[in-house]
Amino acid sequence: MAEYFEITGGKKLKGTIEVRGSKNAATPILAAALLTSQKCVISNLPLIEDVFRMIEIIKGLGAEVRWLGKRKVSIKAKNIDPKKLDLIAVKKMRSSILLLGALSARCDNFKISYPGGCVIGARPVDTHIDALLKMGVKVESTECYFNVDAKKRRAAEITLKEFSVTGTENAMMLAAALPGKTVIKIAAAEPHVEDLGRFLIKMGAKIKGLGTHILEIVGSKNLKGASYEIISDANEAATFLILGVAAKSPITVKNAKINHLDLVVEKLREFGADFEINRDSIKIIPPKIIKAVAKVDTRPYPGIPTDAQAPFGALATQAKGETLIHDSLYEGRFNYVKELQKMGAKAKVLDVHRVLIQGPAKLKGRTIKSYDLRAGATVIIAALLAKGKTIIEDIHQVDRGYERLEERLQKLGANIKRIKE
Repeated sequence: MAEYFEITGGKKLKGTIEVRGSKNAATPILAAALLTSQKCVISNLPLIEDVFRMIEIIKGLGAEVRWLGKRKVSIKAKNIDPKKLDLIAVKKMRSSILLLGALSARCDNFKISYPGGCVIGARPVDTHIDALLKMGVKVESTECYFNVDAKKRRAAEITLKEFSVTGTENAMMLAAALPGKTVIKIAAAEPHVEDLGRFLIKMGAKIKGLGTHILEIVGSKNLKGASYEIISDANEAATFLILGVAAKSPITVKNAKINHLDLVVEKLREFGADFEINRDSIKIIPPKIIKAVAKVDTRPYPGIPTDAQAPFGALATQAKGETLIHDSLYEGRFNYVKELQKMGAKAKVLDVHRVLIQGPAKLKGRTIKSYDLRAGATVIIAALLAKGKTIIEDIHQVDRGYERLEERLQKLGANIKRIKE
């Protein structure tokens, strides 16, 4: 049954909104539970579609999966069979690419579908395949599948072709399960990459360089089970901070870690906001006037994350002057712009990587779509700012990464309802 959001905008928001566990840490850590036959217990899981799908895929492989609480799961992958891999489920989910490294560590041969996920431009897996090849794993591409031969997997020194987050994570998982030292150069350094590394250390791997672009990993054939609590979601925290600034509302974002959000907060200060920063929360001191900034430019961590680019676009519609939004990482992340234009935003897509937004705009409620996960959060922000009623369709995209977002926004005073057709 299809669902949509109905939002009546224009209300000032107040109160506290809590950030859930990191989506981008949860999926690789769940995949890493396949590296051992012993029990792993993972807590602070966000209750979102991507997590549920990854757990179902792992369960389908033959792992024993038990929920121990609302956000805690036990996984024991003692007997897994790659022939049982649900290829249709894999195809629907981008982060299923993380099974490539985990299964290469446990299985000599297997077949896996190409991953799915958000349509945000070309997201090639060349970096993954090249890294695994340098570690002795052969990956043959067919029209619909990868055929993987991992019998000759080995520790190695590798240089990734780019700062690929999931490419780094696949190499880390394989390296953690191999005897000997693997060196990964041009490694991604995002907080969720570090989080996977800390989980692998608890399983018995030795890792140096977490948080840097060079990782040294001494693995083990006999990784052990581990219990681990996932970090809070920096991308979700960024979404809520941007919402508060755009709505000129003094909301408090709980479980927001400033050391994961430094440049996001600095950019919001350029827009005119200020903040009260505590150990585990950030309170927004909203600006009286939102000022346009010369450029919002997304980069690999510690730069502004590409997942925050679209929400910054919604904020720019309320800023006085012109703001250039530049997404250097992906060329398909401006689908949200035409939805903002329907609502009255003045925005011009200059090319596949840049959009120029003129503000402030008086947004009006319309029927619009959520084209991908972060676009969905962006049009929700815009709808909360707009005059009148907005209908947002295809909200399953939002559910992939934000847990019951409407319920949390309602606690801030937002007029948002989830409606089943």
